[in-house]
Order: sequence, then C-alpha cells, then structure tokens
Amino acid sequence: MQHVMIRASILLLAALGVVALGRAQDTQTEEKPKPAAKSYGPIGAEEENQNPAPETLQPDGRPLTGFQQPTVGMNMERHSYWVPGVSYYNFINSNGQTQGGGSDWNSTSYLSGNVSLQENWSRSQLALNFSGGGYFSTDSGSGNGGLAQLGAVQTFNRERWQLTFLDQFAYLPESQCGFGAGTGLAAPGIGGTLGVGSTGLGGQFDPGQSIFTAVGPRYTNTFGTQINYVLTPRGSVTFGGIASILRFTESGNIESNNYIGNVGYNYQITREDTIGLQYHFSSYHYLGSAQAIGDHSIQAVYGKKITGRVALQLAGGPEITHYRIPVGSGTNTQHVSGSGTATLSYTFARGSVSLGYLHGLTSGSGVFVGATTDQLTVSGTRKLSRVWSGDAHVGFAHNRQSTTVQGLASPSYNTVYAGGSAARPLGRNASFSLGYTAYRETSDNAGGVSFTTHQISVGLSWHSRPFVLH
Repeated sequence: MQHVMIRASILLLAALGVVALGRAQDTQTEEKPKPAAKSYGPIGAEEENQNPAPETLQPDGRPLTGFQQPTVGMNMERHSYWVPGVSYYNFINSNGQTQGGGSDWNSTSYLSGNVSLQENWSRSQLALNFSGGGYFSTDSGSGNGGLAQLGAVQTFNRERWQLTFLDQFAYLPESQCGFGAGTGLAAPGIGGTLGVGSTGLGGQFDPGQSIFTAVGPRYTNTFGTQINYVLTPRGSVTFGGIASILRFTESGNIESNNYIGNVGYNYQITREDTIGLQYHFSSYHYLGSAQAIGDHSIQAVYGKKITGRVALQLAGGPEITHYRIPVGSGTNTQHVSGSGTATLSYTFARGSVSLGYLHGLTSGSGVFVGATTDQLTVSGTRKLSRVWSGDAHVGFAHNRQSTTVQGLASPSYNTVYAGGSAARPLGRNASFSLGYTAYRETSDNAGGVSFTTHQISVGLSWHSRPFVLH
C-alpha cells in the first residue's frame, strides 16, 4: 500500500504545483483578480441551503463533445480558497466481504482527511478535491488498509480557446461502483457547497468498475487533456486524449491500460440547446494477455443546459470493435453494434435528481477481457425538514463478456445497489448521517457466486472555515 500512497501524494503535490505556476503566469501576463471583499459575499454562504440559487451560478462552459460531466452551473466564487476537513464512517455489513456469503456481520471504520481547493486567476482556474486515510475492519477477509481519491482539473481560457487538464485517481478496497453510496466517501474532497464541484469524467470515458466480484484493493488513474476552439459565435471543435490504468494488489484479476482519442464538433442552436457530432477511438490492452481491443464510435449528441436547473446530454451511434486475436469461429476480428450515453441533472427548490446511463464496450472491470456494458445510476436529494436532508440512490450494471466463442452463451454479471440516507448539520462546520444500502450480484458464469450484502452506515464529518488565498 505504501507505493500507492506515495503515488497519490505525488499526484497531489503535482496538482498543487500548478497553483504556483498559474499564479506566476498570471502575475506576468494578466491582470490580478480583486482581493477578497465583502461585496463578494462570504464563502459558503449557501452552505445551509439544499441547492445554490441560480443567480449565484455561472453557466457551465464545458463543450458538449468533451469528456467531462455536464453540470447545471459553476459557482460564481471569485475568491481563491482551500478547506481542510476530516470524516469518520462506520459500516456494519452482512455476509462479510460482498463475495463472502453466510450470515455473519462485521464492522469496518473509515477515517479520512479531506481537502478541497479552488484557485481562480483572471483567465484560468484550478479545482482540486482530495481524500485520503485508512480503514479498520473486524472482517478477516478485508483486514485493515488505506484509501485515497483525487480529482483535479486545471482550465485555461483565452478569447477563442479553452485548454483543460484533468487527473482522476482512486485507491479503494473494493469496486468503485456503489462504494460509499449515500456518504461522503463516495467522492473526494469535503463536499457540500464549499466543495469545488465535479472534477469527474463522463461515463463513456471512465475506466469503469461495475462488477463487485473483482478481488481485493485496486487503484485507477486517469489523465486527460482537451482543447476546445471556437470557430464561430455558435460553433466550436473539441480535441482530447485520455490514458488510464486499472491495477490490483491481489492476483486473480485482469489489469488493463486504456487509451482514448476524441474529436467533436459543437453547434449551439439556441441559448439553451446544443447539438454535436463526435468520434472517439478507444484502445484496451491487458497485462499478461495477448488480446487487445480497438473500438471506434461515432455519435450524434444533443445537450440542454438551463443554469441552476437542468443539464441534459444524450449521445448515440454506431460502434465498430476490432480484436487483435479472432473471437468466435473462423477469423472473426470485427463486431458492429451501437453505443450510447445519457446524463441528466435536475435541481428544484428543495432537492435534486441525477441520472446516468451507458451502453457500449468497456474494459471489463478486472473480470473480463472486454465487456459489453449497460449501466444505469439514479440518485436524488431532498430537504426533509429545517435541519434534515435525505438521499436515495440506485445503481444497476449488466456486463457481458465480449470476447466469447460464437454459438456459446457469453458469461455475464448483474450488479445492483440501492439505498438511502439522512443527514443533518451539527453547527456550521459539522454533520451527522445515517444510511442503508443493499448490494446484490448474480452471475451465469461457470462457478459464479450470487450474493446479497446489507450495509448500515453511521458518519460524522467536519471541515474548517475556508482559508482565503487571495
């Protein structure tokens, strides 16, 4: 675990190093932003609200055919600040590890230090969320270990172009699908309105871990860069590239390297509606396996954004997959199918709803050498009373092995998680939460095990007041 924590520390230090570089560049070439002033309003003034008011958000300027998740808007925070915090969660689980079966219950405690940082310059911005710590379990199959998550995005804006660098790292004891659902462990940083927003990838660009069966701790790292260039007042082109890895600390899993190239054209037809066309090529390579997969996808894209209310994105089109080693009978090295994604974020006065759907080829989640995946996630939040807020979450994934012999049934896994939680603040800087989530996996794979795990969570989290940088 030590080398993984060192890797996470290096990534964090590298991201923080961009702060100094960006400040030096802006000092030489750009006008410095105004210092913190009362006219901006206090940082975190919306902390007690379920959602920020639309007038406190600026439109999401991410390109439609880019690789980041669309949002309902970005905070209009002109301060640069960082916020440290700490969280403790205790999970009471049935059936030991999710694959364990039986009726025993066990307890796992997670203690994590968290930090969110936002650096604003006149023409660039750095957003960083990091969480790292350890867990202690009464389950001998799980034991004790560490965890770390990092999301960092550096954006540079000029008159006609926007350049983005993104890094997403996770070292977790189990599948990322449903991990910490309904709690602050699900994502890095301190969360809430003081968090620096989404630093995540869209579903079709994420390395993907939607099968619970993969054994032991694992780590992923995804680095991406893209540039969006404005051609006309309504049109722009987007170019991007992503490299990601999936590694396990225990044997018996399939490790992979993924590379993605993406190009797209965006055209704004109204103030709220945009259409586009994108092509991306994905290359999957597996350690210890001669098989490699190349995947071509062309998709028509539609997006609708109403700041503070709606962010909708739909994409679909043909997908052509090539295999280095023939699959099926004869010399079949090509398969033609379809791929598509859908994301929706909708906010209302007392809550929000989000939805994500993916259909297409994925790396295989450490279980398959390539998989055809259907994955759906739905979550919602709502203010229940003056102090209590609620969360509900559901996730489903169907993974079918893509490299199979023609005429034989393809091994597959169905994974489901569902549950809810309730939370309330303890003063201005702390919160308490209770939650429940059920995990279920079934398989028609030879030797596959079906199981159900029940999980009860209790959590406490605290963060300091923001430290203003400038």
